[in-house]
This record gives sequence, structure tokens and C-alpha cells, in this order.
Amino acid sequence: MKFVSIIMGSESDYETMKCCVETFEKFAVKYELIVSSALKSPKRTEKYVLDAEKKGAVVFITASKVVSHLAGMVSSLTTKPVVSHQTKSSDIHESFSTVYTPAGIPVCSATLGETGAINAAYFAMQILAISDKELAVKLKEDRIVQSKKVETVSKNVEVIL
Repeated sequence: MKFVSIIMGSESDYETMKCCVETFEKFAVKYELIVSSALKSPKRTEKYVLDAEKKGAVVFITASKVVSHLAGMVSSLTTKPVVSHQTKSSDIHESFSTVYTPAGIPVCSATLGETGAINAAYFAMQILAISDKELAVKLKEDRIVQSKKVETVSKNVEVIL
């Protein structure tokens, strides 16, 4: 069974990550969601990542409020794609730890806050869609719907020069 693994550093990250979960549910994408900290429960995190990979995890999304040690740790344990998401959007400088992961331990960084949680889900689904034609079609249809919403809004806006 292919699925996306969502690992949150703390239970309080769920307030933001529920947007990610709702996005997966909208597209009927299978996921697992756990709380495990790179610093407070490193052995649990390592065991979970290795077990999830064996069970079929295709992409890992990590979520934490501030510094993202979790993403680097997960990436060091797997060759699957890792998307790092910072759930607290008040300080962009806090997300720089993801930018500085060492060569050979890549981590993708999603935008901040709820928008980032949704984008992390979309990015993970795009990876899944490489080998899932049905999901690829759903994503293309969703893009068309998003585009039409913008067109509708722009028709109602008067241009003043």
C-alpha cells in the first residue's frame, strides 16, 4: 500500500496540519499521521521512518513549529522525498535550518502556515501521481477548477489606469 507519512514534532502542530490531512482526504490519498520528535524521541522517530518505508511510505512530510531538525533527521534515514513544513508562520528566519541541510541529505521546504500544509500535500500528491494516473487526472482537474476561480474573480475586477 502506497501512502504519505506525516510526522509532526508535537501534537500542537495538528492545528495547522489538519489542512494537509483534509487535502489528502479530498483526493482520497492514503496517509499516516504521527507525533515524533527528532530531539525528544529520536529512537521512536528512527524506528517509525524505517517501518513506514517498509510498509509503503512514498513521501514523508515533517511538520514543526520552529527549527526543523525533524526533516533533516528523516531525510538522513530514507532515500524517499522529504517535505519540511514549518507550522508557525510568524518568523521566516526560523525556517532557514531546512535550507542548510548538508549535501546529499535533501529536504524540500513548503511555504509557511496553513498554505504550506496544503502545498506540502499537493507536492506529495504530485510525486505519487508520477505512478498513479488516476491521481494525476484528479490533480489536473483541480488545477482547471483553480484557474477558473481566478478567471471568475478577475472578470469582476475593474481595471483603473
